[in-house]
Amino acid sequence: MTDKLNETPVDSEVGTLLRVLNGQRRHVHGILEGLDAKDLRRPVLPSGWHCLGLVQHLALDVERFWFRAVVAGDDEVVRGLTSGDEAWQVAPEVPAAEVLGLYRQESERADAVITATAADAALAWWPHDLFGEPHLHTLRDVLLHVITETACHAGHLDAARELIDGRRWMVLT
Repeated sequence: MTDKLNETPVDSEVGTLLRVLNGQRRHVHGILEGLDAKDLRRPVLPSGWHCLGLVQHLALDVERFWFRAVVAGDDEVVRGLTSGDEAWQVAPEVPAAEVLGLYRQESERADAVITATAADAALAWWPHDLFGEPHLHTLRDVLLHVITETACHAGHLDAARELIDGRRWMVLT
């Protein structure tokens, strides 16, 4: 596999994990296709989150946080991190397309970090104040964590979409 951006070879393990992650990212985008701005902001579960907030969480707390901050140690990103659930809050004036675009953009930026990093590379930064001693140690660990988290949230979006209009992403029989 090669990196689309610069055509450099990507470690086959990293390439495989990135393909799996990209499948989950496509799921997130795909399950939301066709929803209007009102439905993207409509909470359907008692916890009160809505689809757009979850996508913004994936962009900021997952893609940006894990790859640009933890794996790459980008000082600007680390300094700009927030605590709490700010990423889940989308201001009413922010267009849905902007949030969906942010997720695409952060995924692309994450891919640049992923394809430039060896699977067993040590992490550049660790948020001790959030997680204590590291329980993830390499890009491989972070990729597996992000695949799991993205798949979990894609499932949340599946449930929300079915409650909104009955649409299902994938039904296996």
